[in-house]
Amino acid sequence: MSGTDHPAETGVPPALEQTPAKSQELAAVDAELGETVAALTADDLEPAGRRQLLGRLVTDIRRRGLGQMFKPKAAVRWMADVVTDVAPHVPIRDLETLRRHFPGLNDDDLADRLIRNAARSTAGVGAAGGGVASVQWVAPPTLLSAPILLGAETIAVVAIELKLIGELHEIYGQPVEGSLGQRAAGLVQAWSQQRGVNPLVPGVGVATVLGTAARRELQTTLLKRFGRQLTTLGPMLTGAAVAGFLNRRATRNLGEHIQKDLRKTRNKVIEG
Repeated sequence: MSGTDHPAETGVPPALEQTPAKSQELAAVDAELGETVAALTADDLEPAGRRQLLGRLVTDIRRRGLGQMFKPKAAVRWMADVVTDVAPHVPIRDLETLRRHFPGLNDDDLADRLIRNAARSTAGVGAAGGGVASVQWVAPPTLLSAPILLGAETIAVVAIELKLIGELHEIYGQPVEGSLGQRAAGLVQAWSQQRGVNPLVPGVGVATVLGTAARRELQTTLLKRFGRQLTTLGPMLTGAAVAGFLNRRATRNLGEHIQKDLRKTRNKVIEG
């Protein structure tokens, strides 16, 4: 869209007009958001650090634009867009790096360790969300803050699980191939379908891979996760504890499902 388009002609609200300066500003915000999300996927974050990063993610999301966060269907579409934007920033360690970080473990033990660490991290996001809420909601309006915090928690959890999926593929000898965008698209699809990554056709980009059906699938899975984060809105300590428990269980289930799928695929290759 050119910067000369008028809202009366395009039907686009002024806040969404994308002049060159606006586009550069959004690109800078997206880059910062990607860095924040990447930092949140670290295995060894202390609770205070995770809470600080989640608060920073809330700020990044505010800067990205909030209009759609207050309409449920639009909010899920908005989160799907953010997930696809930040997915290429999620750091995936290769097998050599994983072996160096976790020496002496066989494939299954290493996979179990990663699943446990990721589940602990997403549980920490739920607990941190309660902490961020308790700080930010001392004064009203709480209802204006809630969708932003829930969106931030959901995006952080998805990023941690995308990293887990990518690294499980490394362990079981099925690294996700392609360009940075293709690998990100494959991981997003795998997360949506709760199964291993399907190899991409060479030359196929993110826009093609994440077509209408794939985006709808992503939005459906995001909606389920977004609903789980609602527990953060309970009484602060109880809400955080429940959110942490649900996140931990969901991440563990996802990891174990992906692990089983990858084992099956590897065995077929060996037997073939």
